[in-house]
Amino acid sequence: MTSQQWRTARQSRDARFDGVFFVAVKSTGIYCRPICPAPTAQEKNVEYYQYAHLAAQDGFRPCIRCRPDSAPNSPAWLGTKTTALRAKQLIDKGEAYDCEVLADRLGVSSRYLRRLFNQHFGLSITQYRLFNQCNFAKQLLQETDLSVADIAFASGFNSIRRFNDAFLKQLNIAPSKLRKTDKKPSATLNLTLAFRPPYNWQALHGFLQRRLIKGLEWLSETSYGRTFKDSHCQGQFTAQFVEQKNHFKVTIDIDNTRYLQQVIHNIRRVLDLDADTHTIEAHLNAELNNAMPLTQGLRLPGIWSDFEAGIRAVLGQQVSVTAAHNLVTKLVAEFNQACDTVFFPSPEWLANSELSFFKMPQSRKDALNRLSEYCHQHPDNQKLDNWLSLKGIGPWTVNYAKLRGQSNPDILLAGDLGIKKALAEVGEFDSERCAPFRSYLTFQLWQQL
Repeated sequence: MTSQQWRTARQSRDARFDGVFFVAVKSTGIYCRPICPAPTAQEKNVEYYQYAHLAAQDGFRPCIRCRPDSAPNSPAWLGTKTTALRAKQLIDKGEAYDCEVLADRLGVSSRYLRRLFNQHFGLSITQYRLFNQCNFAKQLLQETDLSVADIAFASGFNSIRRFNDAFLKQLNIAPSKLRKTDKKPSATLNLTLAFRPPYNWQALHGFLQRRLIKGLEWLSETSYGRTFKDSHCQGQFTAQFVEQKNHFKVTIDIDNTRYLQQVIHNIRRVLDLDADTHTIEAHLNAELNNAMPLTQGLRLPGIWSDFEAGIRAVLGQQVSVTAAHNLVTKLVAEFNQACDTVFFPSPEWLANSELSFFKMPQSRKDALNRLSEYCHQHPDNQKLDNWLSLKGIGPWTVNYAKLRGQSNPDILLAGDLGIKKALAEVGEFDSERCAPFRSYLTFQLWQQL
């Protein structure tokens, strides 16, 4: 965006630009979201920043009223897709690796990664990680009942003293200014997760309703929730859609708050809260050349993990949505026979199960076992193309897991029967030109049915 576009967006308080840039006011020393309800500052006193951490680095304090920490994240497709961006995304998830571990995971040298990160984001990896931790802590301080000590540890710090020092240095404000005394502890956390409008809740609700697994998930007219469990933590969340305020009110129960940031990041992904649908739809409209009408505000309905998405995809191969739903329901029921809380089956359990309760070809059962064994042996491997080496796992299954389990924005499920039918009705157009938003094209085509 240009300075003129930033200026226009700030003056209009257009929520579609929330989190895309930040506004710093030199006369007050505070930086805000472009939707801040405070009186509009004179242009001569304003500076614009693409990232909140750059405003903080220049000495500005975050606004307590509009709370920049609660703004939607900038979409991954804004800016160059570089190794530096991938590193930033890993830090944003709460996976607070040091530079050496990040470089190893990304397959580059730490020296090269440091140079790239500073080139694209204007600060070191360590500085950004500390800012990210403190920004997350600020949200918890202002919205939850967690103690300051619990917040410090949930944000990745090993001591309260280190947390206090870093918080003051990164955000130019002391934690005590945000919460002078600890609130009464509560087992349930309440947070606000913002999005950029428009958000088509009706379309998302309809998609989820047809695939809902009772006990594992729940859905009302204005909310969605589910349980989650992995080797680090378990719990559940419910997200309440608040259209007028462009956010979800989220309640979370979790047994290990050290992994809270990763859980919140995953909730944002599952609900696709960081999508810029205005940009996406403008691009698709330009490339489709009026081949079909687009549904406004369409989001990608995520699945909690790529493993769960992969299993659902295998069970959905060459069967109807209803048949696939029945198979997943049966699988979840078998895994939770003696449990009070319903969770999706673990890779270890599925790998060792004979799946005798399924009436399906043995080859499909074997594919489920092989995929589960692979995911059990490689829990942190997110390169889903490696699944193609497993017998019974083909491109459709891998792409479905990328689409819903990783929320990859650029997956066209060209082999899907529904997509083939929709494409036949829509007519000729070059889907390649719809990159990098072909996942949204996939859901737009499904809407045509």
